[in-house]
Amino acid sequence: MRDKFGNIIVFQERECSLQRRYQKLIEETPAVIVDERLRQKLQEYTTTIVEETDYHGAGTVEFLVDFNGKAYFLEIIARLQVEHPVTEMVYRLDLVKEQIKIAAGEQLKNTCLKPIGWAIEARIIAEDWQENFKPSIGKIGELHLPGGPEVRVDTALKTNMEITPYYDSLLAKVIAWGNDRETARLKLLRAVQEMQVTGIKTNLGLIAELLQLPEFLQGEYTTRTVENYLNSLFISKNVQGR
Repeated sequence: MRDKFGNIIVFQERECSLQRRYQKLIEETPAVIVDERLRQKLQEYTTTIVEETDYHGAGTVEFLVDFNGKAYFLEIIARLQVEHPVTEMVYRLDLVKEQIKIAAGEQLKNTCLKPIGWAIEARIIAEDWQENFKPSIGKIGELHLPGGPEVRVDTALKTNMEITPYYDSLLAKVIAWGNDRETARLKLLRAVQEMQVTGIKTNLGLIAELLQLPEFLQGEYTTRTVENYLNSLFISKNVQGR
């Protein structure tokens, strides 16, 4: 985030590798695989990029990290992204408000913010993940949104709302914060298991399973982890059906 006076805040990284067909499902901050050396490099790269391009406002600088811990620049997303709430929760900052202030010509007040704890977000999508992720449409029946300390739900869902095929299938984002990763994970798992949406199919069940994968527990997952898990389920289902 950079204002027109050259003040900049480079927030810590978000790990977004848990994906299906390169669409993000679960995001967290910080990243388990990023040590202080790599974190410093990512922040230095980001600072250089936004200063050289004279970038103003909020933006997301994306990198790909290989198995050797080497980072490669991908692109700048010139906006806030869907997973920005995890950054908000660890920094206790409203990024939307700050973005508007910059656009209005104001200066960033505090550029020395420090993150606290861990935050994880899950994307809840209108699709039947057990039927090859078939899109799901219909009218929302019963709806129960989770709550609790440091659990946030970003959604516009309400009972009797019509889910049509004409818009994005994202229904809600469920975010949890904890002093450490395991606390945040358990809070998010409980929230996802408590959330109920009837009338349509959702990926709530898949999200709950992904949050319990050994690879996720260890923080050693890649953009292929979900694909590999789904393939193992498919093979197991076919074997049992014989």
